[in-house]
Amino acid sequence: MIGQNQRTIGREVTVEGIGVHSGERAVLTFRPAPPDTGIRFRRLDLEGAPEIPADAAHVLGADLGTTIGCGDVKVRTIEHVMAALAAGAVDNAYLDLTGPEAPIRDGSFADFFRAIRDAGSVEQDARARTIRVQQPVAVTVENGESYVAVPGKGLRISATIEFAHPVIGRQYGSFPVDPDSFARELAPARTFGFLVDAETLRSRGLARGTSLENTVVLDEKGVMQGELRFPDEFLRHKVGDILGDLALLGARLEAHVVAERPSHRGNIRLVRAIAEAGAGEPVLPIVDAQKIMQYLPHRYPMLLVDRIIEFEAGKRIVGIKNVTMNEPFFQGHYPGHPIMPGVLIIEAMAQVGGLLLMDSVENPEDKVVYFMSLDNVKWRRPVTPGDQIVFELEILQLRSHTCRMRGVGTVDGHVVAEAEMMARIVDR
Repeated sequence: MIGQNQRTIGREVTVEGIGVHSGERAVLTFRPAPPDTGIRFRRLDLEGAPEIPADAAHVLGADLGTTIGCGDVKVRTIEHVMAALAAGAVDNAYLDLTGPEAPIRDGSFADFFRAIRDAGSVEQDARARTIRVQQPVAVTVENGESYVAVPGKGLRISATIEFAHPVIGRQYGSFPVDPDSFARELAPARTFGFLVDAETLRSRGLARGTSLENTVVLDEKGVMQGELRFPDEFLRHKVGDILGDLALLGARLEAHVVAERPSHRGNIRLVRAIAEAGAGEPVLPIVDAQKIMQYLPHRYPMLLVDRIIEFEAGKRIVGIKNVTMNEPFFQGHYPGHPIMPGVLIIEAMAQVGGLLLMDSVENPEDKVVYFMSLDNVKWRRPVTPGDQIVFELEILQLRSHTCRMRGVGTVDGHVVAEAEMMARIVDR
């Protein structure tokens, strides 16, 4: 069990190798550091051993790896090291490096994580900094690349990758992040690349240290060497990369991060978005369950909205429904394989929309919202116990006390239902 205090490593430990892009020899030594130091790289091969804090503010590049730096001093490809530190809950360490790039080893996270575990850890007399995602944080990059971070206990990373190669195709997986799970499920996964790209990358000064010993290389037929460590090793490595880049928050993260076609560039954008969202005071619900009951006539078991987290009067609203195993409808709906009834998903969506409408009238306690029609209703994915549905509704048209709205419900960033609805406000 990882405590809430800061931790550093128990003793010095060294890992050596070559840089996958530079091809240069690298010696990396992990050293203990005092509380509130954070993770700091020190370039021992340069005069004065200049330091670079490993945080988002010092990211200089994200082209096939994450590069940090201060001025002309840089360290390339830090994500594998950072993932191992994050998985081991190491908050403070000096990383003394000889060379411009962290060693690639066998292309996985395993050697770094093993070294950190062998060194042990020491709890320090200072509280660990933790960022708890309080409301959804979404980032869209391009080419189908997107992210969302939602509230969660601990850290879980879910991701989907897609490559037009017969060995990869489209892969999805979801992984909790804790030391044991990381060691078993993610640490062994190696970086990968395509033979067809090799000459182009080397002409750009990249992949000069790549070999069949440190990279899973794919030609047009398949994997060029050996067996994969997992059928979805490519996906698992991408998830490990996400973890390494998230470590640049400089804090432990409690959230469920969902990524579609992730890249280092997108990872860094997510890091900055989470940091910005978590910079102020914790975000509290705009409307909690007690206040919801003042506006909606529904009561258990038909009150299906837990809280409202975003609100723009006359425009849009975002609400949350936490789906638990204790929901009464699970007793009779697909017993043994509980699935939330689709009509109740739409009912929950409508209740969120009803709250948006009630704000537009005087004396809402004397009014009630009746829904008149539903159009373009689609259910995309099943909703099961443990899911959190995020409903976002926007007003398409508002005339007097009649309104047309469009709603979308998502779980972990994936659309589970959508609909257009017409509603009218009437006296009770």
